[in-house]
Amino acid sequence: MTDNVIAAVVNVDIEGPRISRHVYGHFAEHLGRCIYGGFYVGEDSDIPNEGGIRLDVVEALRALDIPNLRWPGGCFADEYHWMDGIGPKDERPVMVNTHWGGVEENNHFGTHEFMALCELLGTEPYISGNVGSGTVREMSEWVEYLTRDGDSPMARLRKANGRQEPWKVRFWGLGNETWGCGGNMTAEHYAQEARRYGTYCRDYGDNKLYKIAAGASDFNYDWTEQLMKQLGHLGCQRVNSSFYHALSVHYYTIAGTWANKGSATVFDTDEYYATMVKAARTDELLTGHSNVMDCYDPHKTVGLVLDEWGTWWDVEPGTNPGFLYQQNTLRDALVASVHFDIFHRHADRLVMANIAQTLNVLQAMILTDPDSKALVLTPTYHVFQMNKGHQDAASLRVDVRGGLPTREVGDATLETVSVSASRKDGRVLLSLSNLDADAAADVEIELRGGALSEVESRILTAGALQDHNTPESPESVAPRAHNGFSIEGDTLRVHLPAHSFVTVTGTVSGSTRGR
Repeated sequence: MTDNVIAAVVNVDIEGPRISRHVYGHFAEHLGRCIYGGFYVGEDSDIPNEGGIRLDVVEALRALDIPNLRWPGGCFADEYHWMDGIGPKDERPVMVNTHWGGVEENNHFGTHEFMALCELLGTEPYISGNVGSGTVREMSEWVEYLTRDGDSPMARLRKANGRQEPWKVRFWGLGNETWGCGGNMTAEHYAQEARRYGTYCRDYGDNKLYKIAAGASDFNYDWTEQLMKQLGHLGCQRVNSSFYHALSVHYYTIAGTWANKGSATVFDTDEYYATMVKAARTDELLTGHSNVMDCYDPHKTVGLVLDEWGTWWDVEPGTNPGFLYQQNTLRDALVASVHFDIFHRHADRLVMANIAQTLNVLQAMILTDPDSKALVLTPTYHVFQMNKGHQDAASLRVDVRGGLPTREVGDATLETVSVSASRKDGRVLLSLSNLDADAAADVEIELRGGALSEVESRILTAGALQDHNTPESPESVAPRAHNGFSIEGDTLRVHLPAHSFVTVTGTVSGSTRGR
C-alpha cells in the first residue's frame, strides 16, 4: 500500500442515470483490412466461416456483448451506393475506394452480408447513409428495402435477393462528417439537409427509426447549435425531434499533429502523458456539446452520440498508409478506460459511442495476421470485456474527498486516477484507472447504503506502457485476478499499481433509490 490514500464515497443505494449499453458500440468501415481480411474472408477461405464471415472474430466479439455495429463508414459511407452491394456477387459492380488507399472494392460484402454479420454477433445494426454523394430517394429506398414488410418495390427486390422477412434496423445515420469528407457543407446547409433526409426515412410497421444527424468535429459547438435550432427554440421546453433524434460528434485522441501523430509502440513518458491529456479532454467535449443542447432541449429528449473515438497513430512501418493499421498497447487500453469513465458520467445525455474501429484499423479490438491467420485480442479489447457489466446499469456517483492526484503536463493538469461505478442486477461494478506511469495509488471507498459480498477484482497492466500483443505473444497484456484489495465493514480499499486498470465487482445488499 502507498502512503497517499485517495478517499471516496459511493452511495450504492442511490441510482443515477442509466448507462446505455450502446456507449460500448463498435464501428466497421470498408477501410484497410477491417471488412476484407477481417470480418469477411469469403466462403472459399480455409479459415472457419459462415457465408464468408470469420467465425473466431464473431466468437471474440460476442464475448464483449457488443451492442451495435456502425457500417459502412466513415468517409466510405458517402461514396457507397447500397444497390451496388446486393444481388449475385459476380454481378455486383466494382468501385474504387477513393478515401482509403484507392483500392478496388468488389462489393462482395454488402447489405445482406452485413445483416448476417449482425445476426451472428447478436448485435443491432447502425447504418450510416450516403448524404454526401447520394440522394434522398436512395436512402429512403434503403430503409424500405431493409425494414418494410408486405408488397412494395424495395420489399419485392429484397425477397428476390433471398430475404423474405424484413430486418429490424433502428439506428440510421443521416450522413457522416458532412463538414468534411461527407460533402464539405456548412452547418446551416447541412441542418436543412438533415431535416430533408430525416423526413423521407420512414417507419415501416413496428420498426421505429432512431435517426442520428451528422454532428460536429471536436469542439465545434456552433455546428451543434445549428442542428438544435432546427428542432426547437432557445429555452423551449419541447422539441420536434421527428427529423432526427440524436446528434453525433467525432473526437480522436492524437498526441502529436495530424501530419505526425507518433508511433503506436515507440513513445516516451512525455508522449504518454500528452496522450492521456487529450483523452481526458473528452469530458470537456461532451460537456460543451451537452450544454449547447441543454439550451434548446432542457429535458434531454435528443441524444448525443460519439460515433467515432479512439487513438490515431502513424501507420505501422511497411503497411499501406491508406489502411490505417496500427498496433495497440497498454497506453491505448488506458485511453479506453478513461473514456468509459467519462461516458458513465454523461449517461444523462450520451446515448451511444462507437470506437474506431473494430478490426485491424486504428484502435482495434482485434488484429488478424494475414500470414499466420492468427487472431490477436488487443489490450483495448480487454478493457471492453472487463467493463461490460456497466452496460445498461444504473450509474453511481463517485465523490472524492480532497480531490484526485494530479500531474502538470505542459499547460494542462491531468488527474492521474479515474473512477466510475454502476449497479445492475444486484451487483456493483467499480472501474479504476491509475494513469501515473511510475507511482502506485490506493483508493479507499466508503460504501454507503449497502454492503458488498462475493467481491472479485481483475487487473490489466504490463511491465511497460509500450507492451502489446502479437501472434507470437498473444497475452503480453491480458487481465488476471487482482488480490490487491480488501473490504472491512463499509470500506473498500483498492491498490492500483502504476499504469493499471482495475475492476472490482460484488453483490450488494440493501434497497435502491433513484436519484
